[in-house]
Amino acid sequence: MHGTIDSLYRYPVKGLTPERLERVALEAGRAFPADRLFALAKPSGAYDAQNFVPLSKREYFVLLNTERLAGLAASYDPENRTMRVTVQGHPVLEADFDTTEGRAEFVELYARVADLPDDVRPVLAEQPGYNFTDNANDGPRMMNTISLINRASIRDLEQRIGRELDPLRFRANVYLEGLEPWAERQWIGRELRLGGSGGSGGASVRVVEETERCAATEVDPTTARRDVPVVRLLHENYGHEIMGVFAEVLSGGELVVGDTVSVSDEEAA
Repeated sequence: MHGTIDSLYRYPVKGLTPERLERVALEAGRAFPADRLFALAKPSGAYDAQNFVPLSKREYFVLLNTERLAGLAASYDPENRTMRVTVQGHPVLEADFDTTEGRAEFVELYARVADLPDDVRPVLAEQPGYNFTDNANDGPRMMNTISLINRASIRDLEQRIGRELDPLRFRANVYLEGLEPWAERQWIGRELRLGGSGGSGGASVRVVEETERCAATEVDPTTARRDVPVVRLLHENYGHEIMGVFAEVLSGGELVVGDTVSVSDEEAA
């Protein structure tokens, strides 16, 4: 079974906009690089930087509860720890996350966009060695998985419901093309070879879990409006709320958009 890598994305801040990449280097046992490094925690919630424990997404400002955040586009440079934010292609902020001032400017911008009261400001959460993924609560192994989406499955859902869906609703790291719809539901325990066809080396991953969807998928990532009940439509049409899978990186290597993807015939050892 063969396909191709259609696109690659990372989400530097949990729940906020994606950053498209043309290539990325994966490391064995590690999450997608610079993905969900930060989160905007609710100031009166359970987040405690000094006594940190994994928390539900409901403790953070994300699309599930603050859909207008989809209107801002963020890109992150991990080398100099600079976050840039644009609105409809126009730069509105460049913040140095190594400075108190830069982090405060970023928080202030998102507080205004979320229309928070003057006395309520998010806490910019960052925990060394931790990625704020939804499945981080299940332990280090699942925290360090990458997410994959079969675009053919999205198109199958589109045909069932009679409308187009932006694939970015599903906030995956790796989008795949050239596969049969829902082929990924047969991948649990199997090994995939991602990339390598263009001399990039590629990486091997093992699929470990399906991705159960939440109400964040109801938000159009372009308009920032909650417009399609994706979870309900999945359940009504297929009897499940699944779209995509999580995989752990077995051997590192570089992924490049357009590279091939192959799926093993048997479960990985």
